Amino acid sequence: MDDAVDTVSAPTHGRQSFLAEGMAIIWAIALAKLLFHCYFNNRYGYFRDEFDYIACGDHLAWGYVDQPPLIPFLIHICRAVLGDSLRSIRFIPALASSLLVVQTAVLARELGGRRFAVLLSAICAVVVPQYLSNGSLLGTNCLEPNLWMGCAYFAILAIKRTDPRYWLWFGVVAGLGMEEKYSIAVFGLGIVVGLLLTEQRRAFLDKWIWLGGLAAFLIFLPNLLWNIHYDWPFAQLIHNIKADGRDVVLGPIQFFLQQLLLVNPLTLPIWLRGLLFLLFSARLRPYRALGWCYLVCYAVFFVLHGKIYYLAPVYPMLLAAGAVVIEGTIDGRTDGGANLPPESGRRRLQWLKPVIIGVLLADGAYLSPIVIPILSPDHFLAYAKALPFKLPVTEHSHDRAALPQWYSDQFGWQEIVDETVVAWNRIPADQRQDCGIFAQDYGQAGAIDFLGRRYGLPQSLSGHQTWFLWGPGNYSGNCMIVLDDRRERLEQLWDHVEYVGQSADNPYALEKQIDVYICHGSKFGTLAQLWPQVKRWR
Repeated sequence: MDDAVDTVSAPTHGRQSFLAEGMAIIWAIALAKLLFHCYFNNRYGYFRDEFDYIACGDHLAWGYVDQPPLIPFLIHICRAVLGDSLRSIRFIPALASSLLVVQTAVLARELGGRRFAVLLSAICAVVVPQYLSNGSLLGTNCLEPNLWMGCAYFAILAIKRTDPRYWLWFGVVAGLGMEEKYSIAVFGLGIVVGLLLTEQRRAFLDKWIWLGGLAAFLIFLPNLLWNIHYDWPFAQLIHNIKADGRDVVLGPIQFFLQQLLLVNPLTLPIWLRGLLFLLFSARLRPYRALGWCYLVCYAVFFVLHGKIYYLAPVYPMLLAAGAVVIEGTIDGRTDGGANLPPESGRRRLQWLKPVIIGVLLADGAYLSPIVIPILSPDHFLAYAKALPFKLPVTEHSHDRAALPQWYSDQFGWQEIVDETVVAWNRIPADQRQDCGIFAQDYGQAGAIDFLGRRYGLPQSLSGHQTWFLWGPGNYSGNCMIVLDDRRERLEQLWDHVEYVGQSADNPYALEKQIDVYICHGSKFGTLAQLWPQVKRWR
């Protein structure tokens, strides 16, 4: 009889615990966020970088010039299952951004938070503009916060449960992160420094943290060997970008202010309080390494002139810690966890809880059109003009666009492909097998590869990023369709250069009215001989 009671009560207790901790509503919020992204994710067009990931997914390898292999591999699988629509291409980012809501809530729970802390941390993850943006576009940014916070989760468990075996799982997630985007190495450095500066340095006396490091290295090893084989393409790329001065470099004040905009200005009291309590409070002292980790990441990205969004993946753990602290303050619990007299704290401040949630949601709704294509382009321009701040620009070339780059780079690609089709239709059928299409960058090249298939266009050629490694194919070079180049330069390379026309003007596009030429009679020998000169890694 007792066994029967235990059998019945165990699942009931599990359900009650699940509901009491507030996780049921967190999953509901995450589902609502997923549906929200899926609804709005097809409002504009394919993003420039998405063409790159799709093309790389069609050429599976252990590495690419501008990225590790995980995102191309995942989009290869996703397209095979869901197809090529915008909603399909962006399902992975939508899912990842929605799961980040749950991850942030779980971090708050593991740091000692109750129902309100769990809910508040989840709402913060919902309203952060960068995480909304991550859910709207396919890119290496979309999985970054999930992987960084996966590492943070296992670090917290290793400390909280005094079980060093969790460091092995930390290493597994970190290794996967290195196959997604190399910047997770900065987070790993921050954790190492944080452990060394706190009482948790004893973790280095145990074998499990070293085994975790070994696991990370072994998972990353195939990409490392790929980089060695091709003479460190990513390092060459970063060097060239810095040498070109392409990125906008911010001073210390602007860098901090744009962090506020990136993470939503109204979340500042939450994540900043979380950081301070991680660094100075007795209650969160065991997790002080996380506070040091943030400071290390901030310093590294600022000193190296990283783009402002490079630091975005680290904030969920600070938001979770801040939510725990704010819950404790409202409920009348001191830093050490002791309760104050009920009337002095617990009942008197409870009205703050719905107010905080309501204000955050309202502000998130107000800012969401910045990163979610809720509005038409024209309505967005009017909305942006009314904002009390200027939207950030990460590269100097983006200043010329009417829309911010994350929107403008979703326009103009079909027009480029249409003009390329005009050129292709002028090529006699018996010459098409030896007529390649050369594009200047991966946006143009990827658009031809992806959008041009329906018109019978061949796969493009380019010297930009990984297209250079894919080589000139079997083309001789005697017949080429060339996009976006100067006629004077083309006449130095071919005997006959015919101007076909310009792509139609799209007022919202970053790339406007691209010139298209047909070139015959090479002066440079074979295309294979010319190929080393077209390399463009920047």
